Amino acid sequence: MCAEDFGLWRSLPRAVVPNAAVPNPPLPMTKTILITGSSRGIGRATALALVAQGHRVIAASRSGATVPGCQPLALDLTLPESMTQAVSSLRAQGEVIDVLINNAGGLVNRPYNMLTREDFMTMAQVNWIGPALWIQSLESLFAPGAHIVNISSMGGFQGASKYPGLAAYASSKAALVGLTECLQAEWGDRGWTFNALCLGAVQTEMLAEAFPGYLAPTTPETMGNYLAHFGLTGHETYAGAVLPVTKSNP
Repeated sequence: MCAEDFGLWRSLPRAVVPNAAVPNPPLPMTKTILITGSSRGIGRATALALVAQGHRVIAASRSGATVPGCQPLALDLTLPESMTQAVSSLRAQGEVIDVLINNAGGLVNRPYNMLTREDFMTMAQVNWIGPALWIQSLESLFAPGAHIVNISSMGGFQGASKYPGLAAYASSKAALVGLTECLQAEWGDRGWTFNALCLGAVQTEMLAEAFPGYLAPTTPETMGNYLAHFGLTGHETYAGAVLPVTKSNP
């Protein structure tokens, strides 16, 4: 356009729309997210991040602790009766779960020759069997298109470095990874998506108890924000995936 044309264009009358307003972008659809192990650490940070975005969060923990803005739910994954009661409560309230984040877990740091049957059974129950049965219990409550995120560890990620003292913990987290892949194969045709995130070191109370004095490079808030985003959107690009999420290992 030459200068003359530009001057002519500016002199032409232009339509005026009375009281025209720029439309606001649509608000994201509110989701119902259930997070286990939400009384502290990564679970609590994830719950708070989702509440801040306007979503409805059911914060499950053994103590039924209250997380600001969340609905508390007492849940002990080592007790079948606790799972039964929790599901009954959810069903009575008419809950439909859009996103489940299986974050509850435990860690034992002990030399292999000192590990007991109880250590192995506890790690299996908390980190693998409990989440497996919890998912099974929620079958009738999952929404169409539900996303189930299992929180594993770099200790359970094939090919990642392994560390002395973590045999019971790492093997149970590896089992959770395998469960995730199996569930995608068996229940994926229902429209549900299953993914596993293998987290590296995060500065949580559980890490401090297992590795006194170690300082992780990632805060619970940083990881919580990541998990919140992945829970809401990860199923759009991943299904049956096992993804490392780490800046350091352990």
